[in-house]
Amino acid sequence: MRIPAIILAGAAFGLAACEGGATGEPKIGLSVSTLNNPYFVQLSDGAQAEAEKLGATLTVTDAQNDASQQMNQIQNFASQHKKAIIINPVDSDAAAPAVRVADRAKIPVIAADRAINGVAVAQTVASDNVSGGRLAAQELAEQLGEKGKVVVLQGKAGTSASRDRGRGFTEGIAAYPKIKVVARQPADFDRAKGLDVMTNLIQSHPDITGVFAENDEMALGAIKALGARAGQQVKVVGFDGTPDGIRAVVAGTMAATVAQQPRMIGRQAVDGAIRAARGETIAKTIAVPVKVATKENASEFWTFSR
Repeated sequence: MRIPAIILAGAAFGLAACEGGATGEPKIGLSVSTLNNPYFVQLSDGAQAEAEKLGATLTVTDAQNDASQQMNQIQNFASQHKKAIIINPVDSDAAAPAVRVADRAKIPVIAADRAINGVAVAQTVASDNVSGGRLAAQELAEQLGEKGKVVVLQGKAGTSASRDRGRGFTEGIAAYPKIKVVARQPADFDRAKGLDVMTNLIQSHPDITGVFAENDEMALGAIKALGARAGQQVKVVGFDGTPDGIRAVVAGTMAATVAQQPRMIGRQAVDGAIRAARGETIAKTIAVPVKVATKENASEFWTFSR
């Protein structure tokens, strides 16, 4: 995997004088919620590849899951006179003031992977997370023979991804009256927190037979907590289709994952940013398809897992 050129927020003030390039080359800023998650590294990789392909200069910053740090990054992008800004929000509500900063500077904003609430953006590029949550519920139900007790590991509070995946799963699992959701606990999309939360849930609910984790990182943490039970007595379904997630599906410890296409999200976001910077009319939303990845069809996703 090619490592993207990442410029941390603390160094961003020094960029204005050194952002040279070909005349007319669009300069775009991308603030990623966290690059400590393989999924967002893939999103950044896709964005960087598209920028190179289209002759744009892309500055990528890591908000480290800190909404205030992300705000600072957007302010820096505005002061550097970026032609467009892409925000992968740490928090869908907290990102709204950052969009207003860009609006005052007349810089179009693209929301990537997660929606931004309460303000208008030029475009939102994201997976259909509600549909993905329903697909996860259907797959887990089939894996469980439509009966059993399950727990849900929730993502970071305040993100549209967690809200929409949870909503879709709740709607989908309601079609299976013999499946009972016995607990929902947040683990912030983090593998280590997924391990800790799952360890505690096993103590209070030792008879569970299924787990839905709202991303693969939490699913992998849950699998570690479950040990030999994962893939045998307990079926785990994740969400994202990250390289490690697909490997776990192939290994049989994860029953399935709802595979997103983060590189495509990154590419589409850059394409939209360039078009918006040129004043072109672009679609308000771009829905990137999701698909359930199982052991049977894992080869379709294997190129992303090596």
